[in-house]
Amino acid sequence: MSEQHINYQRVAKAIRYLAERQVAQPSLQELANYVGLSECHLQRMFSEWAGISPKQFLLFLTKERAKQQLRSSSVLGAALDCGLSGSSRLHDLMIKSECMTPGEYRNLGAGLNIRYGVNPSLFGYCLIAQTPRGVCKMAFFDQPSDESAVVQELQKEWPAAELLHDQEAVGPVFARIFSGVTASTEPLRVLLKGSEFQLKVWEALLAIPEGEVCSYQQLAGAMGIASSVRSVASAIACNHIAYLIPCHRVIRSTGEFSQYRWGAERKQAILVHEAARANEIAG
Repeated sequence: MSEQHINYQRVAKAIRYLAERQVAQPSLQELANYVGLSECHLQRMFSEWAGISPKQFLLFLTKERAKQQLRSSSVLGAALDCGLSGSSRLHDLMIKSECMTPGEYRNLGAGLNIRYGVNPSLFGYCLIAQTPRGVCKMAFFDQPSDESAVVQELQKEWPAAELLHDQEAVGPVFARIFSGVTASTEPLRVLLKGSEFQLKVWEALLAIPEGEVCSYQQLAGAMGIASSVRSVASAIACNHIAYLIPCHRVIRSTGEFSQYRWGAERKQAILVHEAARANEIAG
């Protein structure tokens, strides 16, 4: 198990503790005792990982912080009106979506070669699968033993496709997403497979700026379908491409972080990491 993944597990444990006890505002000593590290070690590791201290992280977790972002997220509607739903800046990437045709959708990936690989990332183990037309799946998991289940999930999503484990082919995509290393100025492409409605929702997610959040109601309203909040939430839950299609940026209108397909702690970790990065860039 890599040091990076071990650190993520420690940070995830700390995030869970802080989220459960945010009202009590636990001290660094209390948090360090729970994680099993010295205060100095925890402070340094957490700050290196998230870009902010545990104390600052608590501020990002509060309902008032989330509500403040929600009040200012009307920018989402303007972004959609300007045609930004197909591409958005994300971690120094330009993401461009391409959709399966109805015929390709019905063929379930017949004749398609999908290459996949797994690497440790900032947010745990990460599987990325790609076709010649773009990334078709990105998923996080916690233990090496979970990999087979994620691969089975990939096969179920593309039952007629041929899956090929190819770490070398997928490696450059990992490097581009998590370290910004790329030899290309072309947008990173993602290949979406879903109903027409799901595709519209997933593309709309790309308009939510890094470091911001919006509610399910706000996303539905920005899309012009304010009465379809439940359908929008259902489509978000069906997203197969974690992180790049940022479903983690949608939270409840109360300001609380709802469940996430790849784990509630991971959702909080990604949001705080993005917010810290956005603040650093703005500063």
